[in-house]
Amino acid sequence: MTKFDNKVAIITGGGTGIGLRAAQRFVEQGGSAVILGRREDVITDAGKSIDPTGERITTLSADVGHPETGERAVELARTRFGGVDILLNNAGIFKPTPFLDHTEKDFDRYITTILKGKFFMAQAAAREMINRGGGAIVQTGSMWAERAVTATPSSAYSAANAGVHAMVRNLAVELAPSNIRINAVAPAVVETPVFGTFLTPEEVKTVLPTFNEFHPLGRIGQPDDVVGAILFLASDEASWITGTVLPVDGGVMASR
Repeated sequence: MTKFDNKVAIITGGGTGIGLRAAQRFVEQGGSAVILGRREDVITDAGKSIDPTGERITTLSADVGHPETGERAVELARTRFGGVDILLNNAGIFKPTPFLDHTEKDFDRYITTILKGKFFMAQAAAREMINRGGGAIVQTGSMWAERAVTATPSSAYSAANAGVHAMVRNLAVELAPSNIRINAVAPAVVETPVFGTFLTPEEVKTVLPTFNEFHPLGRIGQPDDVVGAILFLASDEASWITGTVLPVDGGVMASR
């Protein structure tokens, strides 16, 4: 048997970056998954790349900021695979923006996608997990929720993720009697396509390496660095861990 045999996951932000790699490794380790993303072409291509047969992957193009998306994802998981055991709540957005330049639209977008999206997705998944006798939720939070970085002003992003971290601690206590664990990872700089949403490809190649020295281990992260921690927290190997926000940050939190 492999680690996730007979387990079913919902993975948000599953079309690219950390979410895509998490879905790939989850299926490689025996699981089945519903992956979500806003762009239908991207999430469809991701599903085909993970499992061309479609036997252990199904996709949903939807916005996690709408509470009904959680219900739709759970229903799809129930119909295709029999239920939900694991939620990898990974969807997010990021663009460094000075505080004085933020608009109400910016603020609402961060809160809706990062905090509201993770809140109601977790709520829908937890209701289904209770029917399965328990489960595990792993949120992707952020080092920026714990530390401000001069080079990347991120007040709205940081505030939204601080809410995610607080949610983890609260839900860990509330959901423990139902045998549902909830934890989070808090990454520092990780090389994912999110940087391409506000930098040109040339800028990405130039700018990201400048953050290597920011991390005591001397390099920025890769998706696999974070996914290993996510899948550990989702697995039975972490069966006595709940309410934890785990820094996956190359040593940044230890050094600041």
